[in-house]
Amino acid sequence: MKILVTGGAGYIGSHVVKALGEQGHTLLTYDNLSTGNKWAVLYGKLVVADLSDETTLRNVIQDFGPDAVMHFAASIVVPESVANPLKYYRNNTVNTLKLLAAVNENNIHNFIFSSTAAVYGTPDKVPVDEDAPLAPINPYGASKAMNETILKDLSLANSDFRYVALRYFNVAGSDPQNRIGQAYKEATHLITRALKTAKGEFDQLQIFGTDYQTPDGTCIRDYIHVDDLAAAHVLSMNYLADGGKSDVLNCGYGHGYSVKEVVNATRKVVGRDFKVHETGRRPGDPAALVADSSKLRKTLSWVPQYDDLEYIIKTAWSWEQRSS
Repeated sequence: MKILVTGGAGYIGSHVVKALGEQGHTLLTYDNLSTGNKWAVLYGKLVVADLSDETTLRNVIQDFGPDAVMHFAASIVVPESVANPLKYYRNNTVNTLKLLAAVNENNIHNFIFSSTAAVYGTPDKVPVDEDAPLAPINPYGASKAMNETILKDLSLANSDFRYVALRYFNVAGSDPQNRIGQAYKEATHLITRALKTAKGEFDQLQIFGTDYQTPDGTCIRDYIHVDDLAAAHVLSMNYLADGGKSDVLNCGYGHGYSVKEVVNATRKVVGRDFKVHETGRRPGDPAALVADSSKLRKTLSWVPQYDDLEYIIKTAWSWEQRSS
């Protein structure tokens, strides 16, 4: 298949491009490189452009003629979204609308959307399933929830258009062959920051909030290895190509770890201690987010290969050591 991947030079997008490329698909990555890297695109061509550039976007889509579009390009930092909401609604929602307009005009019928567990906000029950109400508590989650509404409405208006929205929980780890990994200039993910602290890049690792209603007082998250997530995208594409109906699927393992548990596991994997500083809560952080991923497993026959926190950290640590 011919697949257009927006944000394919970023962390998750590049791992999906790798998975698709290994299967022999024809790929075109569309990325402004604001957080992505040219070297991370292991397969296919790269067009460096922004989704806000509607002329370039339309020309690229018309010239390439994709069978499917995978949309990763977005701003993703929750605290930043609280401080700068307009950036998130502009980049995440307005630009997605521009992409979907071009997709619709060119009669592209298969669309896979990078969504997030942040659409749930603070769920009433954990693990959370896809039928839980959407109640985001930060602009990042709200911007993604808006996109899901747009996708649903478009699919109702155009019976040929079908989509899968994958709601990611906490993505971590890296390519086991150490070719690509998380390479954001300003790392925000807990495991990455913990590893960079262990390397000495940061003086200390901050824990934001120790008074949550959890066993040890710190936030609990469901950590999924990026290659297992990439596999879910490939399966989603095949599912749509085979005539599957539009759907929304949680991507996680179904169990979580607290911040303190992640810190202890990181210390064990790297074999060294590092300083941790406990501070107050950040705005926009729910106490616990764990996926009920039974629908993903059933709908796509998805079977995770890397459901092991220490293995996830080990692959991320190998990448950090290589990229230092």
